[in-house]
Amino acid sequence: MPAHPTNALLWRDVTLFDGHRTHPEPMAVIVEGKRIAQVMPMAQADDARLAACREMARGGVMTPGLVDCHTHLVFGGSRADEFEQRLEGVSYEEIARRGGGILSTVNATRAASEDELFAAALPRLEALMAEGVTTVEIKSGYGLNVDDELKMLRVARRLGEALPVRVVTTLLGAHALPPEYKHDSDGYIRLVCEEMIPAAVAEGLADAVDVFCEKIAFSVAQCERVFAAAKAHGLPIKAHAEQLSNLGGSAAAARFGALSTDHIEYLDEAGVAALREAGSVAVLLPGAFHTLRETQLPPIEALRRAGVPMAVATDANPGSSPIFDPTLMLNFACTLFRLTPQEALAGMTAHGAQALGLAAQGLGRIQADAPADLCLWDADTPAALAYAVQPGRLRQRIFNGALGHD
Repeated sequence: MPAHPTNALLWRDVTLFDGHRTHPEPMAVIVEGKRIAQVMPMAQADDARLAACREMARGGVMTPGLVDCHTHLVFGGSRADEFEQRLEGVSYEEIARRGGGILSTVNATRAASEDELFAAALPRLEALMAEGVTTVEIKSGYGLNVDDELKMLRVARRLGEALPVRVVTTLLGAHALPPEYKHDSDGYIRLVCEEMIPAAVAEGLADAVDVFCEKIAFSVAQCERVFAAAKAHGLPIKAHAEQLSNLGGSAAAARFGALSTDHIEYLDEAGVAALREAGSVAVLLPGAFHTLRETQLPPIEALRRAGVPMAVATDANPGSSPIFDPTLMLNFACTLFRLTPQEALAGMTAHGAQALGLAAQGLGRIQADAPADLCLWDADTPAALAYAVQPGRLRQRIFNGALGHD
């Protein structure tokens, strides 16, 4: 055997968080090609096997590559003015009713070309990657017509082709009511179901379909129509639900086998039970909670008792969470929502992958035969990643077995 076969890479003496737990002893991780070949305690490692590998690093904290399972990275314009309005006491709901909020971004996004949207989104995605993200979901939802929703999805696909990151796309046509359908919400839902979803499927642009089930968006019945159309076209579904009120959107999404329901600050016990029965993930978005200065906490203890997996994501977007730092979300998940550091890390690794329907591939885990998406951090313990808000700790980012931008 050659001394250092090029397809066998070794990280040794690492403190390993595998996606669910931190291992108590120093560990070795061997990667061959694009997948993890072996994970073992250093005390049980075969010296000859280690010597045959090319050593990439020693020490540090190793985690799976971070999975940001809920973002809105592709958009035009800025909403800094609304940030000022909220600080002056205007509610998110009131801003939306005045024609601001999502519709403000819709106007800017419709006016932008694909190249302009790509150029604007690129540094946002690079910021996530610089803090360990190897898989990211990008939603549409700021076009609100067939052409502009597809434009956003094309940009999202293009980002995944341009950078070493796995991009999962979600069609969020039912995000808000566009001005041209101001008095015909059912007509707009018909457009989403009969034209938008089929068009996205025909071009292979969507991996899932999402809705915003809320008083300022769409009713449970309207969302169920979108769910049915998505399922008829073979696409899994997700839902923004119970963010501002409890309409029962999470329970409705669970009846359709939703991958996840997201936000869920107003989720009740019946909704928790529905998620448990469906095997859906509860996606927590502390960035929006922080930015909007919300006070209604998600039902964390009820979700724990029910064994519902909890994912954590940035919700990176121009209005309610203009934050592009995943490790800050780990801190927020602990300080605002009272998750433990282990729960928060699981939320941005194994449970984040589950929320995207990627758990069966081993994504978000460090185990044999899983994709070699890894992060090596300059930290003493995995908990330190949630404890300190400190950019620059990422020593190595490995995507599909390749280091950095290789």
